[in-house]
Amino acid sequence: MHPSAAALKALLLEKSVRTGTFTLASGKQSDLYIDCRVTALDPFGANLIGDVGWHTVRSKIHSSHLKIHAIGGMTLGADPISLAIGMTSARSHPAEALQVFTVRKEPKGHGRARQIEGNFTSGDTVIVVDDVITTGGSTLKAIDVIEAEGGKVAFALVLVDREEGGREAIEARGVHVISLFTRSSLLGE
Repeated sequence: MHPSAAALKALLLEKSVRTGTFTLASGKQSDLYIDCRVTALDPFGANLIGDVGWHTVRSKIHSSHLKIHAIGGMTLGADPISLAIGMTSARSHPAEALQVFTVRKEPKGHGRARQIEGNFTSGDTVIVVDDVITTGGSTLKAIDVIEAEGGKVAFALVLVDREEGGREAIEARGVHVISLFTRSSLLGE
């Protein structure tokens, strides 16, 4: 485990994880609510995500001999995670730096009417990012948009996998999922 992983776990538990009764974006009821934005938008959390995320991504890139151009996912959850990892990649290994992009929920209604903004070009091989996966729906939507725009998704990186079928749904599409944490690893279940 990366040395910063324990600090990131502690910060997630302090700032982002709540227990009780909640209605999730999927409409499902749950005893657990995870709002990773609070941790990802914290400057200390962003640095930890950058360190742990870049270490994890770089290990996968090297072990699988991948050439990755960029990292990004569905706004808003993926944005700070992608940027933190991209910034860490540029600082620690400039020759391997990852460009960063974001996927809009809907195409912009003016200008160039793009649905992917930032540093993405058709033909790029990318990492798709999400903050939390439950059903995998938002990650799959991002994959659909990236592929429709000519991108190739090498794998998905998620901050927290709730272990409720999302990983399996994404992997059924042929996209391997790497999670920094799972419900079990966060809560010690």
